[in-house]
Amino acid sequence: MTQNKAIAIFSLVATIICSCTKLDENLGNSFTNNQVSTGLGAGGTGLILQGAYVDLATPFTAQDNVFSLEENSTDESLVPTRGGDWDDNGVWRVVHNHTWTPDHGQILTVFNNLNKLNFDATNVLSFNPSPAQAAEARFLRAYSLYYLLDLYGQFPFRNPGDNLLNAPKVYTGDSAVSFIINELTTIMPDLNPSNDMTKANQDAAKVLLMRCYLNRGAFVNRQTPTFADADLEQVITLGNEIISSGKYSYMPEYFDNFTAGIKSTEGILAYPNTSGVSANNSGIDARWMMTLHYNSYKAQAPNAGWNGFSTMSDFYKTFGATAPATLTQADSVLDGRIGLRFNKNVTPYSGLKPGMLIGQQYAADGTPEKDRKGNPLAFDPNIASSMIEQGSNLEVTGIRVIKYVPDFTDHGGAFYSANSGNWLMLMRYPEVVLMVAEAEMRTGNTAGALTLVNQLRTARHAAPLTSISLVNTSNVDDPHTLLAETGRELYWESLRRTNLIRFGVFNVLWQYKPSDDPKYLVYPVPNQSLAANPNLKQNPGYN
Repeated sequence: MTQNKAIAIFSLVATIICSCTKLDENLGNSFTNNQVSTGLGAGGTGLILQGAYVDLATPFTAQDNVFSLEENSTDESLVPTRGGDWDDNGVWRVVHNHTWTPDHGQILTVFNNLNKLNFDATNVLSFNPSPAQAAEARFLRAYSLYYLLDLYGQFPFRNPGDNLLNAPKVYTGDSAVSFIINELTTIMPDLNPSNDMTKANQDAAKVLLMRCYLNRGAFVNRQTPTFADADLEQVITLGNEIISSGKYSYMPEYFDNFTAGIKSTEGILAYPNTSGVSANNSGIDARWMMTLHYNSYKAQAPNAGWNGFSTMSDFYKTFGATAPATLTQADSVLDGRIGLRFNKNVTPYSGLKPGMLIGQQYAADGTPEKDRKGNPLAFDPNIASSMIEQGSNLEVTGIRVIKYVPDFTDHGGAFYSANSGNWLMLMRYPEVVLMVAEAEMRTGNTAGALTLVNQLRTARHAAPLTSISLVNTSNVDDPHTLLAETGRELYWESLRRTNLIRFGVFNVLWQYKPSDDPKYLVYPVPNQSLAANPNLKQNPGYN
């Protein structure tokens, strides 16, 4: 079968599957699932599985999906309205202020996109998969179920062959966590040991298990999370299996984990993109376009960015764990992860220095850049308290974050925008280390946790800590805590909200969030979804 013919057949099958979510082999179709799979040939089920992998990118790439719900709702990210830009009827501000409702568009979009992955991964199981293919499909399904549980406190579930006229069963609380844990434990032996980070693999399953065990108490009681010793021991055991495997090591340059053309030695699960290739490209360029100014580098001005997302000065200051941050480019000495340093893969082509962009910005030739009004393009950490910018500096307020760096792999001078080659990192080795450190601290082994943290800090060119506490429940941005270290390492990787809830500080006030309510510890089930499935129940406080 030629490649073009295979793609055409896959597209047809994917269209049928996605539009019908066909889980019953005889309902409304003259072809059985077995006939469809056989008609596609020996690789037919593989093509259907690949369709589920493509689904993996959608909820986790764009700025208005999981990223927004996990990051904009925290102290790491906010999106000011800048004149006529980024207002969108206030949808971004209500996420940061914790004033959303069940009709919020992003809450519905994320719920639908995660469920598409859920149902399409389940659909693979109807097409005679091999044990390895079935294991990969079940991992993808478990991944979506984990995020549905995390964000909404429940998830719908349907087995292949279930009657589509009946609403899917819904799991909540500890039974939901136990279901995911059982799925991952069951499939572990069938996951191909040779799978790399672009496929479901045994280490990725272990990381997802670690997340389940570590967050189980928070999923059951978000307002007062608890931690069973048996769960913490599982986190330590699984994490140490990964650490001792020797398969992973810290990258010499932090931002190379997120740079096109460089394979991360920290990657455990990632979605691959190819520079200049549009097929199955996730649109990873959104990660820098959403934050950069329109003129952030001359080669693409005035379309070098969308001039929106920023971080806050209080979060920025957490990088000063051993010396106070000054909110200037001099802070580059504090921690490699704060950035502000020359990067050979980016700076010569754009002038950009990855990380937290603050102060005057410069072009590749060293000349100072200007905003669209001709004023100095100097990013100011001071954002209006209302998050609505109206003054002369409205284009430059907010510290910008460049973690995924623009794709300049064509060193002839061109750059890739919509078809960028940066891989979307979904699980990285440092998360494993930090989860083990947290479990060690919660079981009383603070010395062991500090050793792990300082090994990570040394790799990131940050001074070691002499002591560490778990969390400061009155100050979410206290730089001397393990929570702060998870923020410094994993910022803008769609994990912060989950971590804040587990550490018991999601309802603590921070910059630009004047009040809060415990009901916001979980998102509401979208009203449209409630109407479609009577087994879903609205979360307390949203009725």
